[in-house]
Amino acid sequence: MNHHKKSKEREKYGMQTEIIIMNQAKAAVIYSEECILKDVQSALDFMMSMKYETDCDRIALNKKAVAEEFFILSTGLAGEILQKFINYGIKFAVYGDFSRYTSKPLKDFIYESNHGTDVFFTSDREEAVKRLTGYGKPREARSI
Repeated sequence: MNHHKKSKEREKYGMQTEIIIMNQAKAAVIYSEECILKDVQSALDFMMSMKYETDCDRIALNKKAVAEEFFILSTGLAGEILQKFINYGIKFAVYGDFSRYTSKPLKDFIYESNHGTDVFFTSDREEAVKRLTGYGKPREARSI
Protein backbone atom coordinates (compact mmCIF):
# COMPACT_ATOMS: atom_id res chain seq x y z
CA MET A 1 0.00 0.00 0.00
CA ASN A 2 1.16 3.49 -0.74
CA HIS A 3 1.02 5.51 2.48
CA HIS A 4 2.56 8.55 0.85
CA LYS A 5 0.95 11.77 1.96
CA LYS A 6 1.20 15.06 0.09
CA SER A 7 -0.72 18.17 0.88
CA LYS A 8 -1.42 21.56 -0.57
CA GLU A 9 -3.14 24.27 1.43
CA ARG A 10 -5.11 27.29 0.37
CA GLU A 11 -7.67 29.60 1.86
CA LYS A 12 -10.74 30.87 0.08
CA TYR A 13 -13.99 32.39 1.30
CA GLY A 14 -12.98 31.89 4.93
CA MET A 15 -12.42 28.19 4.36
CA GLN A 16 -9.05 26.55 4.70
CA THR A 17 -8.72 23.80 2.11
CA GLU A 18 -5.98 21.21 2.14
CA ILE A 19 -5.58 18.58 -0.56
CA ILE A 20 -4.10 15.36 0.79
CA ILE A 21 -2.98 12.42 -1.31
CA MET A 22 -2.75 9.14 0.56
CA ASN A 23 -3.01 5.59 -0.74
CA GLN A 24 -3.11 7.03 -4.28
CA ALA A 25 -6.39 8.73 -3.41
CA LYS A 26 -6.94 12.48 -3.20
CA ALA A 27 -9.07 14.08 -0.48
CA ALA A 28 -10.04 17.70 0.14
CA VAL A 29 -10.00 18.55 3.83
CA ILE A 30 -11.91 21.71 4.64
CA TYR A 31 -11.98 23.73 7.84
CA SER A 32 -14.34 26.64 8.33
CA GLU A 33 -15.37 28.68 11.34
CA GLU A 34 -18.66 29.45 9.58
CA CYS A 35 -21.56 27.14 8.84
CA ILE A 36 -21.31 25.90 5.25
CA LEU A 37 -23.88 23.09 5.15
CA LYS A 38 -27.12 24.82 6.15
CA ASP A 39 -29.56 23.08 3.83
CA VAL A 40 -29.65 20.85 0.76
CA GLN A 41 -28.91 23.69 -1.67
CA SER A 42 -25.88 24.93 0.27
CA ALA A 43 -24.64 21.33 0.45
CA LEU A 44 -25.00 20.94 -3.33
CA ASP A 45 -23.22 24.25 -3.93
CA PHE A 46 -20.40 23.27 -1.57
CA MET A 47 -20.06 19.80 -3.05
CA MET A 48 -19.95 21.00 -6.64
CA SER A 49 -17.54 23.86 -5.83
CA MET A 50 -15.15 21.52 -4.05
CA LYS A 51 -15.35 18.93 -6.84
CA TYR A 52 -14.67 21.61 -9.48
CA GLU A 53 -11.96 23.50 -7.58
CA THR A 54 -10.08 20.53 -6.14
CA ASP A 55 -11.00 17.67 -8.49
CA CYS A 56 -11.60 15.56 -5.38
CA ASP A 57 -14.41 13.07 -4.93
CA ARG A 58 -13.48 12.64 -1.27
CA ILE A 59 -14.30 15.55 1.03
CA ALA A 60 -13.85 16.03 4.78
CA LEU A 61 -15.46 18.95 6.61
CA ASN A 62 -15.17 20.03 10.22
CA LYS A 63 -18.29 19.61 12.36
CA LYS A 64 -18.57 23.32 13.15
CA ALA A 65 -19.25 23.99 9.46
CA VAL A 66 -22.33 21.73 9.54
CA ALA A 67 -25.69 23.11 10.72
CA GLU A 68 -26.85 21.80 14.08
CA GLU A 69 -30.14 20.69 12.47
CA PHE A 70 -28.13 18.11 10.52
CA PHE A 71 -27.54 16.22 13.78
CA ILE A 72 -31.24 16.18 14.68
CA LEU A 73 -32.24 13.21 12.56
CA SER A 74 -35.97 13.97 12.76
CA THR A 75 -35.40 17.05 10.56
CA GLY A 76 -34.39 14.77 7.68
CA LEU A 77 -31.57 17.16 6.76
CA ALA A 78 -28.77 14.63 7.26
CA GLY A 79 -30.48 12.07 5.07
CA GLU A 80 -31.21 14.56 2.29
CA ILE A 81 -27.69 16.02 2.27
CA LEU A 82 -25.87 12.70 2.51
CA GLN A 83 -28.02 11.25 -0.27
CA LYS A 84 -26.78 14.05 -2.56
CA PHE A 85 -23.15 13.20 -1.78
CA ILE A 86 -23.82 9.51 -2.48
CA ASN A 87 -25.77 10.25 -5.68
CA TYR A 88 -22.85 12.30 -7.01
CA GLY A 89 -20.31 9.63 -6.05
CA ILE A 90 -18.58 11.75 -3.41
CA LYS A 91 -17.31 10.16 -0.22
CA PHE A 92 -17.88 12.52 2.70
CA ALA A 93 -16.58 12.74 6.25
CA VAL A 94 -17.45 15.08 9.09
CA TYR A 95 -14.73 15.38 11.72
CA GLY A 96 -14.99 16.76 15.24
CA ASP A 97 -16.38 16.07 18.69
CA PHE A 98 -19.69 14.19 18.64
CA SER A 99 -19.64 13.26 22.34
CA ARG A 100 -22.27 15.80 23.39
CA TYR A 101 -24.96 14.09 21.32
CA THR A 102 -27.00 11.68 23.41
CA SER A 103 -29.65 10.68 20.86
CA LYS A 104 -29.58 6.90 20.37
CA PRO A 105 -30.84 7.19 16.77
CA LEU A 106 -27.98 9.61 15.98
CA LYS A 107 -25.40 7.39 17.68
CA ASP A 108 -26.74 4.42 15.70
CA PHE A 109 -26.64 6.48 12.50
CA ILE A 110 -23.01 7.46 13.12
CA TYR A 111 -22.11 3.85 13.95
CA GLU A 112 -23.75 2.50 10.78
CA SER A 113 -22.21 5.24 8.62
CA ASN A 114 -18.75 4.49 9.97
CA HIS A 115 -19.14 0.83 9.01
CA GLY A 116 -20.07 1.72 5.44
CA THR A 117 -17.92 2.99 2.58
CA ASP A 118 -19.27 6.44 1.70
CA VAL A 119 -19.99 8.55 4.81
CA PHE A 120 -17.93 8.83 7.97
CA PHE A 121 -18.03 10.69 11.27
CA THR A 122 -14.59 10.84 12.89
CA SER A 123 -13.04 12.49 15.91
CA ASP A 124 -10.27 14.20 13.95
CA ARG A 125 -9.20 15.17 10.46
CA GLU A 126 -6.43 12.56 10.24
CA GLU A 127 -8.92 9.74 10.84
CA ALA A 128 -11.29 11.32 8.29
CA VAL A 129 -8.54 11.31 5.65
CA LYS A 130 -7.63 7.70 6.43
CA ARG A 131 -11.25 6.58 6.11
CA LEU A 132 -11.81 8.56 2.91
CA THR A 133 -8.68 7.18 1.27
CA GLY A 134 -9.30 3.59 2.29
CA TYR A 135 -6.44 3.43 4.78
CA GLY A 136 -8.37 3.50 8.06
CA LYS A 137 -10.61 0.92 9.67
CA PRO A 138 -13.95 1.75 11.30
CA ARG A 139 -13.55 3.46 14.64
CA GLU A 140 -16.05 5.16 16.87
CA ALA A 141 -16.23 8.93 16.69
CA ARG A 142 -15.04 10.17 20.04
CA SER A 143 -14.23 13.45 21.66
CA ILE A 144 -10.96 15.16 20.80
